[in-house]
Amino acid sequence: MTQRQKDILSAIVEQYAEVAAPVGSSLLAKVFKVSSATIRAEMAQLEEAGYITQPHTSAGRIPTDKGYRFYVNNMSEAKETPTERRAEKALTARVQEGGVPERTIRNTVDTLVELTHNLGLATIGEQLYMSGLSNLFGQPEFMNAGQVQEVARLLDNLEPWLYEAALNEPLNVYIGRENPIGASAGVSLIISKFRSPYSDQSYIGVLGPTRQNYRDVMSLVQRAGKTLEEVLYA
Repeated sequence: MTQRQKDILSAIVEQYAEVAAPVGSSLLAKVFKVSSATIRAEMAQLEEAGYITQPHTSAGRIPTDKGYRFYVNNMSEAKETPTERRAEKALTARVQEGGVPERTIRNTVDTLVELTHNLGLATIGEQLYMSGLSNLFGQPEFMNAGQVQEVARLLDNLEPWLYEAALNEPLNVYIGRENPIGASAGVSLIISKFRSPYSDQSYIGVLGPTRQNYRDVMSLVQRAGKTLEEVLYA
C-alpha cells in the first residue's frame, strides 16, 4: 500500500467515525488537494484489496474490518490533544474518588460510558458489570433485529468467554468478525487487563460499533486499566 493510500484509508476511517455516512471522493479530493478522479482510482485499489467497501451504488466508501485492523495496527503516536487530556483527567479523577473496590470499578465503567458513548463493562469477581446498553443500541448501525440479536448473543456469552480466554495483553482489540462470539454483530470489543483484589486477571473495556474513534477509545480503556490497578493497590 502506498503512503497516499494509507492516508486516504485513515481519512475514511476517521471521517466515517465522525459522520456515520459513506465518505465520497469529492470530500477527500479537497482534503488531499488532488482531483476526484485521482481519489477514485486510489479508492478502487483499496476496495480491490478489501480495505474499504461501497455499501450502495453511487455511494461513498466505508472501512471493512480489514481496513479498521490495518488502521489500528498502523496508528502513529500522535501528540495528545487538549480534548484527550481533558477526557483522561476526568477518567483519572473518577477512579481516584475512592471507596470500596467494587464501587471504584463501577465508577470507572460508568465514566468510560460517558466519555466513549459505548457500552462499558468490567469483571468484578465472578460477575460482569455492564452499563450503557442504550448507547450501543442507539447507534445507527443497530437498526435491524438480526444484528441486535447478534449483539445480544455476544453479550450473553461474553463473561464465560473472558474467563476462558484469559487475555494476557494489556490492551486487546477485537474488530467485527475477529470477535470469537457474535462475529456478525458488527461491533468492536476493546478490553484492558488489570489486577484487582478480586483477580490478577480482571478486565475493563467497552463494546461499540466498528465505527469507532479508535485512537481515543483505546487510549481511554488502557488508561482505565492502569489507573484502576494503581488506585486499588495504593
